[in-house]
Amino acid sequence: MRILDPHVHVYKNDPAYPWAPETRTPPQEDATPEMLLALMEANGVEKTVLVQVIHYRWDNRFVADTLRRYPDKFMGVCRVNPEDPAAPDHLRMWAEEQGLHGVRLSPGEGPEGDWFAGPLMDPLFARAASLKVPVLILTKPGRLPDLARLLERHGGLDVCVDHMADCHPDRPDQVQKLLDLARFPRVFVKISHTWSISREDYPWSDTHGMVKQVIDAFGADRCMWGTDWPVCLSRTPYAQTLRVVRDEMKFLSDADKEWVLGGTVLRLWPFNKA
Repeated sequence: MRILDPHVHVYKNDPAYPWAPETRTPPQEDATPEMLLALMEANGVEKTVLVQVIHYRWDNRFVADTLRRYPDKFMGVCRVNPEDPAAPDHLRMWAEEQGLHGVRLSPGEGPEGDWFAGPLMDPLFARAASLKVPVLILTKPGRLPDLARLLERHGGLDVCVDHMADCHPDRPDQVQKLLDLARFPRVFVKISHTWSISREDYPWSDTHGMVKQVIDAFGADRCMWGTDWPVCLSRTPYAQTLRVVRDEMKFLSDADKEWVLGGTVLRLWPFNKA
């Protein structure tokens, strides 16, 4: 089966790509495309989606330049400043002129994330829909009702909830907020970060029941795995983030795995299938 990773970050300590002024503690170690390509080859991962790392904020040049260097291996997702009224035009530029396919938004649950319920989201969601690029949402369960209200107005947009919104398996109220989004046919979920929310060692079995709930609600064709490399390295090596889905989640059929490990990714990121 084809294995495609929809969620990694790449970055490099390089004055040509300076960290954003807001970045107080930039990473000391690099996470370069070449390091990632070696991991992909070792684990049978064919292609990967590069998600703009927060350390660069809205300067997506490193991802865009990486796409030009390795067009047969990567697609990219940008970030734009969601509190800037010009964000829709910035998204258009990164998508049409630089070849990025998607935008990531990270609304916090507290007052700092209230912009997600404000007037600037409708124009941004509408522009993403017109560009036919997905919106990735990194958030916590408390923001999912705001997302639902936006989706009611933007039914033609593909949206992917990253890392199951960090719902906890022992909080059914949180999980239900995620499952409620299954009624929107163009909402997708990354069943990633089980290593982050688990209270156990690999294979993080206490999270498998929640993953099954998500698969059952959305369907395998709207769910996808993801490594979140190099963030995952704080808890687990790259290989285990794949192995847990491919080998340890026994409730997944072979047909499910075809979707979760690659097929669903291709629904949002149209890699060259040749």
